Amino acid sequence: MIKNYIKIAWRNMMKNKTFSFINIFGLSIGLTCCMLISMYLYYELSYDSNHKNANRVYQLGTTFVKEGKEDRTANTPAPMARTMQMVFPEIEKSTRLLRTFSEDKTLLQYTDKTGAVKSFNEAHGYLADSTFFQVLTYDFIEGNPETALMAPNSLVLSEEVAKKIFGKESPLNKTVRVSSNTNGDFDFNVTGVFADPKVPTHIDARFFMSINGGGVAQSANQVTSLATNNMYYTYFLLKKGADAQQLEAKFPAFVDQYAGKDLKAMGFYKKQFLTPVRDVHLYANTTSNVTPGGSVTYLYIIASIAIFTLLIACINFMNLSTARSSKRSAEVGVRKVLGAEKNSLVRQFIGESILMSLIAFVFALVFAIVLLPFFSKLAHKEIVFSFEQHGVLLVGFFVLAILTGLIAGSYPAFYLSSFKPVKVLKGRISNSLAAVSLRKALVVFQFVISVGLIVASVTINNQMKYMQSKDLGFEKDQQVIIPLRSGPSKAIYAELKEELKKNPQILNVGASFYYPGIINPSDMPLYKEGGNMNMAKRVFMNVVDESFLQTLDIEPASGRLFSKDFPADTNFRVILNQQAIKEIGFKDEKDAVGKDVLFTWEGETYRLPVVGVVKDFHFKDLHSPIEPYGFQLNNRSSYNYMIAHAKTNDLKSLLTSMENVWRRLNPNEPFEYNFLDEDFQKNYEADARLAAIVRNFTVIAILISCLGLFGLATFSAEQRTKEIGVRKVLGASVGNVVGLLSKEFLKLVLIAVVIASPITWLVMNQWLQDFAYRTNISWTVFVITALIAGGIALFTISFQSIKAALANPVKSLRTE
Repeated sequence: MIKNYIKIAWRNMMKNKTFSFINIFGLSIGLTCCMLISMYLYYELSYDSNHKNANRVYQLGTTFVKEGKEDRTANTPAPMARTMQMVFPEIEKSTRLLRTFSEDKTLLQYTDKTGAVKSFNEAHGYLADSTFFQVLTYDFIEGNPETALMAPNSLVLSEEVAKKIFGKESPLNKTVRVSSNTNGDFDFNVTGVFADPKVPTHIDARFFMSINGGGVAQSANQVTSLATNNMYYTYFLLKKGADAQQLEAKFPAFVDQYAGKDLKAMGFYKKQFLTPVRDVHLYANTTSNVTPGGSVTYLYIIASIAIFTLLIACINFMNLSTARSSKRSAEVGVRKVLGAEKNSLVRQFIGESILMSLIAFVFALVFAIVLLPFFSKLAHKEIVFSFEQHGVLLVGFFVLAILTGLIAGSYPAFYLSSFKPVKVLKGRISNSLAAVSLRKALVVFQFVISVGLIVASVTINNQMKYMQSKDLGFEKDQQVIIPLRSGPSKAIYAELKEELKKNPQILNVGASFYYPGIINPSDMPLYKEGGNMNMAKRVFMNVVDESFLQTLDIEPASGRLFSKDFPADTNFRVILNQQAIKEIGFKDEKDAVGKDVLFTWEGETYRLPVVGVVKDFHFKDLHSPIEPYGFQLNNRSSYNYMIAHAKTNDLKSLLTSMENVWRRLNPNEPFEYNFLDEDFQKNYEADARLAAIVRNFTVIAILISCLGLFGLATFSAEQRTKEIGVRKVLGASVGNVVGLLSKEFLKLVLIAVVIASPITWLVMNQWLQDFAYRTNISWTVFVITALIAGGIALFTISFQSIKAALANPVKSLRTE
């Protein structure tokens, strides 16, 4: 019997190749989308699952509270780990991690046996405690993780970095010179090499330096205040049986006892909290962490797209199967007359549906494996398919394919099997009002999803364009950034600057500790005369040279900028932005110039004369509002970055010229550069990924919807062949016939636009709230979407409509 069912199902598929293709192709594309997105979700949810004691490892976080406002971060002060471990017996081990925050890359230099110096600029360097690899698990290829960071000046490399520097040689016990703005210039001994993690991790390290032995060692080990110096990431390994929530409940009393006095003097308060290490990536909800966290909201959006795409494919199946019921009504009647029971017919039709879905599953699996590299590139994730890792997902998708066939085929099966044989064989059966209404409702639902995705895609793209085109308050284009990472590179600052200024292709040259778009960890609590630290406002501070502001074209609002004419500006004089002036409490910019702002440190109060005020500019991306910001003039020639403002269309020749100057002045280090506008845009990578994913899956959803619409239009034209013939005989034109066949479907699309528009507006307006500066969702978006949806639907329908309209009426009437 089963063999007979399969034969009938196969013959029926071959007999109706167009409908079978639409069903199988639509389902396979829907399943492919689900597979790809499920692998993406699996990747996001598998962060930090490699740690041996992941269920006992927690990251300590800090919520800063000031004037009722809370800022939840992962930053903690240096002595917090040690102090908490001494106070709380629940903590078995603690460790600290410090990012090389003052540079995007760190200079690594190795002198080989011949005396040749190999130099490499490497990103993602960290400083860590000796207990780091005892708390967090890394797979070591060489060296002992238990002792790798025990000795001062120890260096642990990733396998990729080790091969780049040493080739096939063993790197153990070899000396590498590490030049870092964060940690200084020191020689480190290689004590270990770790393999690249098999699962993603929120610590994207390519190498680890021991905290002891470098420039930060003194502050890391001797600072005692638990209120300030919040630069470290702290991790705890709790003892077996310890309850994290009960431990967390003890933190308020700990903060009051050990940091309360200092916090009161600083004018703010702290709350400490614990985050399981596996939750750091998605659920920490911190404004800053080791790496930017993922977004649960984005995952919901992407998962919804996958589900909706599969739903559209299922709707196509149900619509086409019910629409074709009249074609199979005679078969059902004959089978029932010959004694077939309703249950056997249901099993047959559901079996046909499941067979189609399993064929679609096979195609989907092939499509998913082939398209995964492209999808990984689109999502900016290193997702690699393996049966070992994704075996459970494959089983799940196999079951999903069967369920899809079962659900998608259930209504057609019960609908077809319910036909009365007498009516069927007399030719009195036709599609019922209920069946027609259901098909129309499902078409509307399909296009509600498609219209919603179009609106979402347009809104996201508009926001991306807005962020790229918005005036940031400084000149970001043609700004060449040259990192100064080592002592020798910092020493050539003055000479390098003068040489670059001689180049006619360069407008100006400046230098600073930080520049807009990258992390600036330096801040200072400032208040005006007559106030105190409780009234102080957090002001981010940047140390610059006398031409930095001019190089970026940051405009003065009042007072003056730094210049060589005022060398005394190095004596604690500051320039603040308008937001700082406003929050500190001055009437306006003119009121602030010439007055002092104050800050208190370890009981001593310092005065900073305000010599100028600059207009507000975006030193962070547009997710964040403009915050108080200030500049101090450096009293020594040591900077992290040099910036050259170019004025040429021939950047290639300019960069070659700059490289020649660099190599002449600093031959032992590679010349490296980047562009400020590109660095700033990196802050929107997550948004760009979402935009690309939504855009591509919108196209796929529309394609599947159009396939279903094409099938229904084909069926409608077949059903109305006689009517069309009569109309043409009575004088109807081709345009009349095309309009007749098209308007029914266009009405459904219009209804879908009306339903989808307010829903999508609410969803996308909520998404835009994540941006402090955002575009508006204009009514034109919905008009354009309606035109796009209507145009696509009309184009899809028109092929069959025109074909039916051009058919010979004599032939169609004779056929009928």
